[in-house]
Amino acid sequence: MQSIRVAMIGFGNVGQGFIQILRDQGEQLARQYGVQITVVAISDIQKGSLYNASGLDPTALLKAVAATGKLDSVSAPHHGWDALHTITGTTSDTILELSYTDLKTGEPAFTHLSHAIKAGKHVVTSNKGPIALHYPELKVLADANHVRIGIEGTVMSGTPALHLGSEFLSAAGIESIQGIINGTTNYILSQMEAGSSYTAALAEAQAAGYAEADPTGDVEGYDAAGKTVILANLLMGASLSMADIDRTGITQLTPADIASAQANNERWKLIARVECRDGKVIGSVRPTRLSISHPLASVSGATNAITYTTRLLGDVTLIGPGAGRLETGYALLTDLLAMYRAS
Repeated sequence: MQSIRVAMIGFGNVGQGFIQILRDQGEQLARQYGVQITVVAISDIQKGSLYNASGLDPTALLKAVAATGKLDSVSAPHHGWDALHTITGTTSDTILELSYTDLKTGEPAFTHLSHAIKAGKHVVTSNKGPIALHYPELKVLADANHVRIGIEGTVMSGTPALHLGSEFLSAAGIESIQGIINGTTNYILSQMEAGSSYTAALAEAQAAGYAEADPTGDVEGYDAAGKTVILANLLMGASLSMADIDRTGITQLTPADIASAQANNERWKLIARVECRDGKVIGSVRPTRLSISHPLASVSGATNAITYTTRLLGDVTLIGPGAGRLETGYALLTDLLAMYRAS
């Protein structure tokens, strides 16, 4: 039985989803894969931090957070360590970086990841900020320190878009990528097609928990642009930055635009696209009218989808959830298992 010893930086919905999976399926995973995943430390700036080299009990962690929103009541030899101390001072071999996303600087996640890699620890993150802004640098650092980086959850949550592209379709020759990779905007456009105005649809998305109080990152296309950078750099060998993405959001779409598309058997979608043009990889995010026969046109609500156009297989489309507590927690698990299989 191989052991994976994990320290978690951040314990929000994604981290709790991961812990819930370990609580409910840990024994089955051990039997099926021959690997024991043990969480030894958690550091969260709001919920507190703790470290127990013998392992933390998933049930106790979830009960404590549900009861008080804090981890203080969970028994452990060490409490109060900050993120960097938790990364370098624990017996973990893998760091899960789950702090908040910043698409302007990638901090504090970039610092967390860099310190972990320099300490010789594998890293897994669902945090698109540092990956969109600093992935090439982090990959060079990881290679130099003989550790691996798991980033599946940064684009389509637990739907394995990156594993599909990097492991199963790379030999087929990926020529372009297009997708619906922001569930909030897809939900809003679906509601507008059903008759809501943009303002009403946004309010519905916020009430449903799909959109933040400040929805700018989603509706102006910044979230999708960050994911487009990741797709381009990881799967098509580019070195794009956020500034390289031709980005337009959905805020200017009107009911008249929606009706015009419907009258022509078309549907508006916010499409992220990566393609090679004149030997150069380019990326864009913009509202696009798709024929209702297009594979992406039928994807409604908060669901995500991605189409890889390849030389050998033609179009391959993957549809699934792009967010969620358990869904993104599952992405962390798939990265850990992939690392285990590669070792």
